[in-house]
Amino acid sequence: MIRILAICGSLQAKSANLELLRIAASSTPEDVEVTLFDGLRLLPPFNPDLESTDVPPAVDAWRRAIADCDGILIASPEYAHSLPGALKNGVDWVIGSGELERKVVAITAAVPSPERGRLGLQALRQTLSAVSATIVGGDPIARGAGFDDRVEVLISALIDAIRRAPPRNP
Repeated sequence: MIRILAICGSLQAKSANLELLRIAASSTPEDVEVTLFDGLRLLPPFNPDLESTDVPPAVDAWRRAIADCDGILIASPEYAHSLPGALKNGVDWVIGSGELERKVVAITAAVPSPERGRLGLQALRQTLSAVSATIVGGDPIARGAGFDDRVEVLISALIDAIRRAPPRNP
C-alpha cells in the first residue's frame, strides 16, 4: 500500500486547492491511500525553544503524518509572490527533525489561469530543497476544461516517482 499525505497550503474552507486534492484522492488506484492533513491551522508559530522542551501535540501529529507517508502532494495558492505562511511554518517544524528529508513531494496550485501561481510554487520548491525533497510536477493547474485530467496526470506521476524512489533510512 502506498500512502500519500495531501496538504493544502490554503486554510480556506472552500479552497480550489483543497478541491484539487480531493480530485487527486478520488483518482488513485486501489493500492494507494491518500490522507488529507488538515492540521496546519493548529501548528503554533515555529519556535526552536519548544524543541528542547515539550513538543506541542499538533507538531507531533504533523511530524507523525509526514513520517508515516511514502510521498506528499501539496496544492497551494500563491500569497504575495510566495507560499502561504501556514505552509512555510509547517515546513519549518520538520526541517530539523527530518521527517521531510528526501521525501517525494508533488507540488502544484489550482489557479484561474496558467500564468498564475508560479512564484508561489518556485518559493515552495526552494523551501523544499532544504530537505532534499524529490519534486514532482511544479506547474500550476488552471481550473476549467481538462482540470481533472491534469490532476490525474500529476497524481500518477507522484505514484510512479514513489515506486521508483530508493528506500529512505528510518
